[in-house]
Parts: sequence; C-alpha cells; structure tokens
Amino acid sequence: MRTARWTALAAVAALALVACAPTDDEAGSSPTATDGALETVTDGVLTIATSDPAYEPWVVDNDPSSGKGFEAAVAYVVAEELGFDEDHVEWTVASFDQIIAPGAKNFDIAVNQVSISDERKANLDLSSPYYTTTQAVVTLGGSPAAAVTSLAELKDLRIGAMVGTTSLTAAQETIDPTTPVSPFNDNDQVKQALTAGLVDAIVVDLPTALYITGAELEGSVLLGQLPDSTGGDQFGFVLDKGSPLTAPVSEAVDTLRENGTLADLEATWLTDAAGAPVLR
Repeated sequence: MRTARWTALAAVAALALVACAPTDDEAGSSPTATDGALETVTDGVLTIATSDPAYEPWVVDNDPSSGKGFEAAVAYVVAEELGFDEDHVEWTVASFDQIIAPGAKNFDIAVNQVSISDERKANLDLSSPYYTTTQAVVTLGGSPAAAVTSLAELKDLRIGAMVGTTSLTAAQETIDPTTPVSPFNDNDQVKQALTAGLVDAIVVDLPTALYITGAELEGSVLLGQLPDSTGGDQFGFVLDKGSPLTAPVSEAVDTLRENGTLADLEATWLTDAAGAPVLR
C-alpha cells in the first residue's frame, strides 16, 4: 500500500511538472542584440564613436552618455531599436578625420554630422539619413534684421548667401526678398559681408549657423530656420565598409523617421534647445 501510494504521488508530481514546463515558444525570449544576435566589436555591446569635444546642440556638456543633445539622443534611440539598452552602449572618442578615414574601425557606428556622399560611400558604409540640414538666417545684434520673427519681415532686408549652394536657392525662393540676394564666393566672404554691413542677414545651413553664432562671430544672432529642408545635406551614421550592421542600423533609422521619433528629437534639440525656431 505504501509503495502504491508513493508511486501515485510521483505520477501526479510528474504530470504537474509537465503541465508547468515551458513550451518551445516559452523556453526563452527571442534573441536580442545583447545576446550577440548582432555582430559587434564587443559581444553584446554597441560601441559608438563621436569626437571630443562634441559640441551643443549635438551633444550637451561634451557628454554623449547623458543622451542629451540631438546626436546623443538619436544614437540611443537607434541603439534601443537595435535591441541595446543604455547599459549596453559604450562611447569611444574618434576625431572627424578618424571617423571618415578608410580602414577597419574600433567602433560599430559613429555619429558626428557626417554628410552622406558618393565619395565617402566608396570607402565607408553610411546609414539612412537621420537628419537633413535646414537653412538658417543669421544676423548681428543691432542690425535691422535683429528683431525679425517671420519670413515676411525678411523680404525688405539685404540678404547674402554663398553662390552655388542650397542656402542661396533657399534665400531666393523661400525668402524671395525685394532686393536680389547677394552671392559670395564662400562662407568666409558671406560672414565678412555681414560684419561689414554690406548685408543685413545671411543664409547658411543650420550646423554652420550654430557654429557661427556659438564660436565665430561675437554678437551674432540666430534668427531661425527656413521652413523647407529640400536639398540640404543629409547626415548618416558611419560604419566600416561592408559592416553587417549597416542594414539593421538603416532599418532602425527608417523606422524612427517614419514613426516621428526623429522629428520629435529635432524639434527638442535643434529647434527649442538651440533657439532656432522655424520662421513662417
């Protein structure tokens, strides 16, 4: 009787274990990037390069690991889309020249305002664009343009831009000033014309405008962005030529563009935080 009773209990326990055992689908979650499903320089970790120093509004306080700043924030949402949480992202330093140089890399992806071009694609892989540069208007404090808040207020002012650029086309077509836009051979001449009072305001791409107002021309003012980015340079993540991550990174960028995440980050870091409203 005792033996029969223990046999019955064992059978019941075995049935319970079978009932509780996971099925093949439940045995484990699908492979993730941190499980090594994606080939990276360091298994289970996404290594991202950027320059040091890295400037605002691309990276805040020269600390990309904070996720603050447009490119730092974009890097983290792309990493998340790939399956890497913030604990599995590592940052490394590489100069702009090191990032775009041919040859094997010690990083998986790099982010540093690198424009996509056929020339660079000959030696590097570049992802789908995470940003298309807009055109922006810069003036000097005390200029007739300093109080401008709309496109209509720019029409009667003297505008300068570099010849043969999207900036010149945007100034002509989007602002359409009553006085023809003054063309100059390069951006140095454009800036000189502004400081000499030959023009009231200049049109350059937003990254250039941010640099001019942040580091080059004391007393300069970023009035805002022009509303159409058509024809602007496109920035992409840099990867080693033939990297197995190129397609997944591009797919992640495309998804984030389509679901509005990139636009939200652009509004947060390049429009609001950088003080570059879109002029209407």
